[in-house]
Amino acid sequence: MAKVFGLGGVFFKSSDEAALRDWYTRVLGLEFADWGGVAFKPDAATATPGAATVFCPFKADTDHFAPSDKDYMFNLMVDDLDGVLARCRAEGVEAGEIVEFNGRFAHIMDPEGRKIELWEPKPMPDAEH
Repeated sequence: MAKVFGLGGVFFKSSDEAALRDWYTRVLGLEFADWGGVAFKPDAATATPGAATVFCPFKADTDHFAPSDKDYMFNLMVDDLDGVLARCRAEGVEAGEIVEFNGRFAHIMDPEGRKIELWEPKPMPDAEH
């Protein structure tokens, strides 16, 4: 039977895509290709036990994405949350407190008001969902 087997990309509008690419490069270390995007290779995530791409709707009245007013949030897997947060601080980007649940999480906001959840996965047992 035909089925979806993964997330192929996250695409979104920006009022100034060049400036936003620059911010994501400086603050999060993303390396953009000439075509304008970043290609995350699945083997990088699968090399980290417990890492996975999650597709999950939330209730319409959730406050989990606050203070953003967007209907979505980015969750980016990181290999060193403390190191990424140090880069954020060096660029003047404030982060929320670190929360531990299935790894370590912290939240930042991009310059256009999108909430970004930074996640350092911890090894988790395989589970069928």
